[in-house]
Amino acid sequence: MMNKDLIKELDAIISLPKETEWVKFKRNFHSPEEIGERISALANSACLHNKPYGYLVFGIEDGTQSVIGTNFKPKSHKKGNEELEMWLTNRLNPTVDFESYEIMYREKPLAFYKIPAALNIPITFLHKAYIRIGSITKCLSQYKEKEARIWRNVNEKPIEDISVKRGLFVSDLVGLLSTETYFDLMELPHPQNSQGVINRFLSEKLIRKNGSEYEITELGALLFAKNLTDFDNLSRKAIRVVVYKGKNKVETIREQIFNKGYAVSFQEAIDWIDGQLPANEEIGKTLRKNVRMYPKVTIRELVANSIIHQNLTEKGFPMVEIYSDRVEISNPGTPLIQTDRFIDEYLSRNEAFADIMRRMGFCEEKGSGMDKVITSIELYQLPAINIVRQEHRTIVILYAYKSLNETDRKDKIRACYQHACLKYVSNEKMTNQTLRNRFKIEDKNYPMASRIIRDTIEEGLIKTEDEENKSRKFASYVPYWA
Repeated sequence: MMNKDLIKELDAIISLPKETEWVKFKRNFHSPEEIGERISALANSACLHNKPYGYLVFGIEDGTQSVIGTNFKPKSHKKGNEELEMWLTNRLNPTVDFESYEIMYREKPLAFYKIPAALNIPITFLHKAYIRIGSITKCLSQYKEKEARIWRNVNEKPIEDISVKRGLFVSDLVGLLSTETYFDLMELPHPQNSQGVINRFLSEKLIRKNGSEYEITELGALLFAKNLTDFDNLSRKAIRVVVYKGKNKVETIREQIFNKGYAVSFQEAIDWIDGQLPANEEIGKTLRKNVRMYPKVTIRELVANSIIHQNLTEKGFPMVEIYSDRVEISNPGTPLIQTDRFIDEYLSRNEAFADIMRRMGFCEEKGSGMDKVITSIELYQLPAINIVRQEHRTIVILYAYKSLNETDRKDKIRACYQHACLKYVSNEKMTNQTLRNRFKIEDKNYPMASRIIRDTIEEGLIKTEDEENKSRKFASYVPYWA
């Protein structure tokens, strides 16, 4: 950008009558952490106010907009041995392509950050998202309605309001939908006549009536279709399972597609997946027996989540990929909450879908499913799950067993954080002792657990519950959001 363009841009910013939620004035530099929080807040606020950029300007007095100058030089400033810009970039998620400038303005040195607005995903700094409320920077999590407005597709049309097959009669409905499956799974007596079935399906919004004819909603077809290929575009939403020979996609052993509605084929899919999983020999007190590497309850809950939380407007289908060293369960679309908040928060893109799946017993009540996943992972002594957000897809990775010495620093930090979350939502607290139990670390090796805790604190994922307690021996820890 040419210098005259920067001057023009600054003129427009400084001529504002006061700070806004997307413009912040500072007299001088305070700390790198403060800049990171401000970048997050200004990017998110700019998104909410439909502004292309937010601005953090140094050398301007807030309130008077007087140009006083600054000695802060963002391009050369360092945090420890790391350049400040790189330090900030590595701690902002998703990556923010901000620009920093140092310029003479009205014969005074100024510095400012030009920050692109968040694009449908809140920007976090050290795992926390911020927002500007007036002239104050606050945690975005305190303002759920603002957070929801940033996330993508929060206003898409509910699937119970979308018709995927029209002009039908009762006989057509029975031919296309497995109506008996609904009553079996709900543990309800099957009605004596077809009108009783119709009334129930109407009340659940699985079908709609239009004059003397009926329509099948997307909700009804996705759950109870005898064959998803009978409905335009929904065949692309069938659950697909692929088993690979090794650690990559080079050689496929077998593949299975479940073309029935999710409610009809779910248990069949889970049983088939379980049959493909590698087994470990478990040595008990009196006998040996083979058990699956991954808990069935974990597979069941994560597959259910991939179905419920998928973005049905995105291309792609729920998918399970089984490798020799891991299982990847994925779905189209990005989640509506931060991936590190899966264990304590719940926000469904398809609420009616989630409700009926819960009532049929396919998944846990709100907020408890991921608790069960983490609990079973710890019970099986597996590495922590990894949740990966891609541009148009969400992937949950389950890893095969590794000894503690085989896991890297990131694995240990992720496991420590998830353990702290599990303890917190169970109304307990993580301690050095509970973490040693999680990793099966001998008591005499407590410094090993202490090091993992310290690393997790440095990553901003957990904190000491009582900051005034200086004793590490009796310290307890909670997630950063607690």
